[in-house]
Amino acid sequence: MHTAAPAPLRAPGGTEPPGFAARLRALEAAHDALLARPNEALGTAGGVFERHRHAALTAAHTPLFWRYDLDPAANPRLLERLGINAVFNPGAIKHEGRYLMVARVEGADRKSFFAVAESANGVDGWRFWDYPVRMPETDDPDVNVYDMRLTAHEDGWTYGVFCTERKDRSAPGDLSAAVAQAGIARTRDLVTWERLPDLVTPSPQQRNAALHPEFVDGTYAFYTRPQDGFVDAGSGGGIGWGLCDDITRAVIREERIVDARAYHTIKEAKNGQGPPPIKTAAGWLHLAHGVRNTAAGLRYTLYLFVTDSAEPWRVTHAPGGALLVPEGEERVGDVSNVVFSNGWIADDDGTVFLYYASSDTRVHVATSSVERLVDYALHTPPDPPRSAACVAQRYDLIARNLARRDGVGGDGPNGSRP
Repeated sequence: MHTAAPAPLRAPGGTEPPGFAARLRALEAAHDALLARPNEALGTAGGVFERHRHAALTAAHTPLFWRYDLDPAANPRLLERLGINAVFNPGAIKHEGRYLMVARVEGADRKSFFAVAESANGVDGWRFWDYPVRMPETDDPDVNVYDMRLTAHEDGWTYGVFCTERKDRSAPGDLSAAVAQAGIARTRDLVTWERLPDLVTPSPQQRNAALHPEFVDGTYAFYTRPQDGFVDAGSGGGIGWGLCDDITRAVIREERIVDARAYHTIKEAKNGQGPPPIKTAAGWLHLAHGVRNTAAGLRYTLYLFVTDSAEPWRVTHAPGGALLVPEGEERVGDVSNVVFSNGWIADDDGTVFLYYASSDTRVHVATSSVERLVDYALHTPPDPPRSAACVAQRYDLIARNLARRDGVGGDGPNGSRP
């Protein structure tokens, strides 16, 4: 683990301002208690997964020496100098037996950066490494970087694919106009990163890109999210798929849609690939986010689908509705009513740790298993296209259940049973 608490600092001459030591002890005690807090599982959500009581990572989990100048002479009142606003949207990987998240850390200045947090069990005890990731820049420097998907690729490298944001130079007078593309970096140890050129696709902007874990016919394969604007998908049809021969100069000539947006569903406004898919006996298990517009703004939820083992661009199962939605305090934060995931870990014993952020503020963990998630994905009915079809689907379930209960047919004369 790349962590070490700094030795207490003293002012020149060995003196300290009044109250400095007591305040530092209080800060350290509160921080230590937060990091040591157990995070027990709560009841199951429909049997598919378990939420856990506390957020796994928050702004308060970041080391004190990231936020405070601990020199009594320079900061006698021990005030926070470099604030942290939020920790969210982490990529995740198990590396050399350690559970790691590469989190998006947003400073008080709204600039995001990457930092690695480590846990012994994948659920609690998360501690950040001493230093954030020093991500190299390209010739066109990023203004902001965030939301990394981590892929342990069969070529031996671990890749981070993330959003790189820059000012839209075609609109110099609009200070909110931005361009998003997919940045690519690779590493052996998650400490030293080699930055590669950004992914090039036919789409004006790219978000939520993820690298497929295996070669496909000798090429690298990406899941993409083509979109016309920085926020709006526009003509972008959903989760895309594209191939490139050379990861060091990744160019996708053609994008095909794997999982399309659809009217009046959880993914009508936009949808995007979460982490890279998990390989299972039933095919590639995918976690994605779907977005729909509401009177209160955009609502983000998480859903699953499965693609074919040999043809990962071909969807074989698409359970209807959402797997995980914002609940309780998860609904409140910088961008409310949002859950988002770009990281999960499938352990050797089949346990799945699903890391998701709520409302662009904090990170949670939900636990399940490959077996349960595949069961859900393969046997949950698809989303019918109309209300009447939804009623027919539910009516069939009710009738079958009542027939089992009563040992007779479940159809009442008017579609109900007393």
